[in-house]
Amino acid sequence: MRLAVLKERREGETRVAAVPETVKKLASLGLEIAVEAGAGAGASIQDADYTAAGATMAPNAEAALAGAGIVFAVQAPDPATRAHIPAGALLVCTSGAANDPSLAPDFAARHIDLAALEWLPRITRAQSMDILSSQANLAGYRAVIEGAAAFDRGFPMMMTAAGTVPPARVFVIGAGVAGLQAIATARRLGARVSATDVRPAAKEEIRSLGAEFVGVEDEETAKQTGAYAQEMSADFRRKQAELMAATVAKNDLVICTALVAGGKAPVIVTNAMVAAMRPGSVIVDIAADGGGNCEATKPGELTTTENGVKILGYRNWPGRIPVAASALYARNLLTFLTTFWDKEAKAPKLPEEDPIVAGVMLTRGGAVVHPKFAAAAPPAAPAPQAAPETAPPPAPETEPAPAGDADPEPITDGPGPVLEAEAEKIQPLPDEPSGPKSKKPRRKKPQSEAGT
Repeated sequence: MRLAVLKERREGETRVAAVPETVKKLASLGLEIAVEAGAGAGASIQDADYTAAGATMAPNAEAALAGAGIVFAVQAPDPATRAHIPAGALLVCTSGAANDPSLAPDFAARHIDLAALEWLPRITRAQSMDILSSQANLAGYRAVIEGAAAFDRGFPMMMTAAGTVPPARVFVIGAGVAGLQAIATARRLGARVSATDVRPAAKEEIRSLGAEFVGVEDEETAKQTGAYAQEMSADFRRKQAELMAATVAKNDLVICTALVAGGKAPVIVTNAMVAAMRPGSVIVDIAADGGGNCEATKPGELTTTENGVKILGYRNWPGRIPVAASALYARNLLTFLTTFWDKEAKAPKLPEEDPIVAGVMLTRGGAVVHPKFAAAAPPAAPAPQAAPETAPPPAPETEPAPAGDADPEPITDGPGPVLEAEAEKIQPLPDEPSGPKSKKPRRKKPQSEAGT
């Protein structure tokens, strides 16, 4: 089976879905690896590195995808690239389907099975393939590094003969994976750190890293469970806004990481709060891809307000540290594939009842199967069919052949060969018919009796 690794075409995307380390392990599964030329350039990986790992370089996406049964990508391929993905292929990537309602139906219509790993369930067995956690961890680190570079004063407290430089005050909004890494990194740089999160469990995590917890604690926050924050009521947002206004104004660096799973990022830092900050302060908005936690954020841009506050609203923060981000992302995809790899068939086997498979599969067999997207999707499109053959003449009316005379032919759902694992599910009919013996059925002698 051929596995294609695509070069990313989205602006600002520097990552790649496979690195030489994972290419070697994929090849050991019996896969033929085809990597599009230049795919690893943004992550400082040369084509020769892939060749040395056992991959074949393809000059373009069309050549890489020719005959591919599996496709690895970071972002969902654009429509022009999708046109070259063979029907029945498995695409593993970050889909972004929550922000593009047309994406899942389009892949279903093309009969491409889409595994969107951002929908991976947060369970222990899935941790090693969790792309959101691996990439958010790096984003939190990078946010502090770039925020410190944009900050015009020092981070740690420094005592000199000329006087003392006070430590920077850093406030982190959201204590998920990115937020906790931001807290830890800012602390290592010597800043005085505080943080907030609506989930009660985050309070102890924040304090365990040496930061001060700031937050509204009421009955509504007590109901917050799970890895992601849920949408809060208007009353809670009012209380939070009052607390944030006082907290943001006295901090030098504000790092925004709050996201709502599958939805728009909540606006927490308003224009009025930004206006109250001191000149030279910095806001780093990791949530810019979801619209931003800061009202003044312009996604994809670095802006400076009239009162001298810098707002870093870059998109794709993991892509700003591409070497490490690509290595972790590639391992996540490798783990997903090897977890469901059938060694005998040398192909992926994705049981529908598995919680990981049920969580990530958006499309399958020409239909949108994920419950979040299935309701709005059109009916499944028929699979592409080969040109019809001339129908054979009707057979003469004879008594039906007895059961067991011939092996049944395997049935396929769409084009392409039937996997061995699927063919094994089809069992021949028993020698004896199961119906009542009102007639005298003819019984063919089994081979064990023939010639005796």
